[in-house]
Amino acid sequence: MSILQQHANIIIQNTLQQVLPDIAVKRALSEQNFKNPKGKQIVISVGKAAWTMAKAASDYLGCAITSGIVLTKYEHSKGEIPNFTILEAGYPSVDENSIAGTQKILDMVSNLTADDTIIFLISGGGSALFEKPAGNLSLQDMQNVSQQLLACGADIVEINAIRKHISAVKGGRFAKICEPASIFTIALSDILGDHLDADSSTCDDVMKIIQKYNLSFSAEILKQLQIETPKQITNCTTIITGSVTQLCQFAAKEAEALGYTPLILSTMLDCEAKEAGRFLGSIAKTFQKREGFCK
Repeated sequence: MSILQQHANIIIQNTLQQVLPDIAVKRALSEQNFKNPKGKQIVISVGKAAWTMAKAASDYLGCAITSGIVLTKYEHSKGEIPNFTILEAGYPSVDENSIAGTQKILDMVSNLTADDTIIFLISGGGSALFEKPAGNLSLQDMQNVSQQLLACGADIVEINAIRKHISAVKGGRFAKICEPASIFTIALSDILGDHLDADSSTCDDVMKIIQKYNLSFSAEILKQLQIETPKQITNCTTIITGSVTQLCQFAAKEAEALGYTPLILSTMLDCEAKEAGRFLGSIAKTFQKREGFCK
């Protein structure tokens, strides 16, 4: 193995270690003052990495956590966590346990005060797992919407734009339910550009997506899609961690520590891995030839 291959392996392994869910959560929590809460401190963790993130929060904060809930994909929990209720539900499609688990979360955050804090940990899959139909919609309505979105080729931002408009908890609605308590969100993001699409899309955007993919929704669903989500959220702070941007930044630091001069070409590359490999390889060859390292 050449020295370049050895260094590449070191950079890869050390970088991946820095963005693991548990490491990312502890790093984010260490930058805040959560060990001496004024009121209740509730941890809500949803997504495929929910158990790991909640365990990291429990290990770091200990008895500073009043209570917590993990809502994750079936067979993704790894045992009990002190003061936490562990729940599993459907992914990628919403099921009865998704709605029941979400209702338990809503029950836990009801009747809070301005002194209370909710630490909201979210990872991939959270959009499907943390769900409750808005208005008069049913589980069947939500399943129909999800099935059409997954089948039509819509990207994750488009999918979430529609999901949040038919949800009782997405698009800022959960934050409104939690008022006047404060919410500190740690999001493990796999979306390029670190854009969570929390509450920026509008009803007009949703209708354009429906037209773009020729989606067919019932009158009741279309009626709900015309109800705008909250646009003024004042009780929520969000930190994006473990993201593509952080991954590149950590990789650059590791390369610099080995004596290289790193250059982050993009944090927005969106293609198949083999295509990305060819693209980045061609750039490396260009620089190599330009610097006179090969004939």
